Amino acid sequence: MTCKSLDAISLEVFRNALESVVDESFVALMKSAYSSNIKERRDHSVAIFDSSGRLVAQAKQSLPIHLGSLGGLIRALIDAVPFASMQAGDIFVGNDPYAAGGTHLPDLNFAMPVFCGEKVVCFVCNIAHHSDFGGMSPGSMAGGMTEIYQEGLRVPAVRLYRGGHLVEDVLSLLLLNTRVHEERHGDLLAQTAACRLGARRFAELLSVYDLDTVLDGFDELIRRTEQRLRSAIEGIPDGVYTFEDVVDDDGAGSTGIPIRLTATVAGNRLHLDFTGSSPQVRGNVNCTASATQSAVGYAVKALLDPDAPNNQGAFDAVQWVAPPGSIVNARYPGAVAHRAQTVQRIIDVILGALSKALPERAVGAANGANTTAVFSGIRPDTGTQYVYLETLGGGFGARATKDGKDGVQVHITNTSNLPVEVIESEYPLYVESYSLVPDSGGAGMWRGGLGLRRVIRPLRHSCTFSGSGERFVHSPWGIFGGHAGKPGSFFLRRPDGGTVRLPNKPAGIAISDGEAVILTTPGAGGYGSPSARPAERSVQDYISGKFSREFLERAYGVDLEPQPEEQI
Repeated sequence: MTCKSLDAISLEVFRNALESVVDESFVALMKSAYSSNIKERRDHSVAIFDSSGRLVAQAKQSLPIHLGSLGGLIRALIDAVPFASMQAGDIFVGNDPYAAGGTHLPDLNFAMPVFCGEKVVCFVCNIAHHSDFGGMSPGSMAGGMTEIYQEGLRVPAVRLYRGGHLVEDVLSLLLLNTRVHEERHGDLLAQTAACRLGARRFAELLSVYDLDTVLDGFDELIRRTEQRLRSAIEGIPDGVYTFEDVVDDDGAGSTGIPIRLTATVAGNRLHLDFTGSSPQVRGNVNCTASATQSAVGYAVKALLDPDAPNNQGAFDAVQWVAPPGSIVNARYPGAVAHRAQTVQRIIDVILGALSKALPERAVGAANGANTTAVFSGIRPDTGTQYVYLETLGGGFGARATKDGKDGVQVHITNTSNLPVEVIESEYPLYVESYSLVPDSGGAGMWRGGLGLRRVIRPLRHSCTFSGSGERFVHSPWGIFGGHAGKPGSFFLRRPDGGTVRLPNKPAGIAISDGEAVILTTPGAGGYGSPSARPAERSVQDYISGKFSREFLERAYGVDLEPQPEEQI
């Protein structure tokens, strides 16, 4: 069945009109937010869902990990709130992974119904990662949390605005449970403004297209995307493909936590089965089904058809199974704050399994982490609390035709790295150094990307440091003979210059004036045998300063001429 109202060209115009709504809303949220995590790092997303809960369009810069969470809120909202009780101007908010379809508590989801007459046509939604949303540790993201109640304020799908009017009691409750009230208030208002802008822009579309045309357009966009993905699946040789990888640890005693996948391809059908993966763990690296859905949708689309529209069709083209009570489908009250670490590993196993069928599209393991750093303390000049949260990039894996990328966010977390100038202007912190990590990319015919290193210390005060690292024990693997990348680490540097290795998922480490935290993120795996890499590429790697002469001679067997500065 094809769209009754729109021909192919008109449908493409309609699709771009929808995307312009969410793209403009994305920028509005970014430009009006208070926190550096949103206005600078762009840790937010915007999307439109139809009245049945299907994803229709998302902003181009949205984070793939947010899509499952946004969809989860809409499904929870549809189940909990009758359409007849909704009215124009309502805005709903929620974050809970078990009651509101979220993936972790710092991500607050907003949804605003858009009406045509008395009918709910769609929901304009956004999500933003708040740098603190309560819980036992500043930033709501420390290691060692063992149940959802420790991670922050749990919010079901509730009205923040009713008929366009703020529900003051709800806002007061939200702000009372956060550490940096003014920043949270500003970010919540930015999300509100983005919802309202999106709703206005969609109403303008309804003045151009009649309701039947809009609803038919939704159906056709989703149908065509699913068809595109299924056609791409047909290009995979039929068979059963397996892969296994591990999460380093959960911060609460479990180590080497396995994630297993069996991928079955038959014609235009792809079935992913995570049976055999670890039961959910005590620590906060568990994933809810919403988070795993995001990983599956991203990995399959990125591998098979990156240019396909981002809508429900990409999800509907793939079937997947994740046993309830497992690390990839956790049950209440499992801790989930660092679910992104495990989501990265889910993507690794999907790409690893299908690399056997699609070697030309395979990549070496990326840094495979969402390396998190949270510094919190009292500002020495004002006496007010601050919370600086960032997730740092690392290496991206080598591909069949090119080297991996250096120092980037990978896969489902396409945020930016916070500029040093922003850190030092907004927080009482000093960034002593910010650099790539030499020799951290795995050797290969194409080499893996490099990790990042930052050295940060508090100025004229003491603070606490919490974090979460992955690929700190198990290195990012290479592929087809490529070597593994270098793992990451956290170190504390004492005033005398000595260093102490910190846990992979530290919580509340006291950092005094004169001490510094050394943050090192993982590199990435190489592709193909190092012996196949042309010598001139090794020379360029050496000249760039990204790799040492010793590394290159050992990994590739090349004989590099010393540079002038080495001869002095």
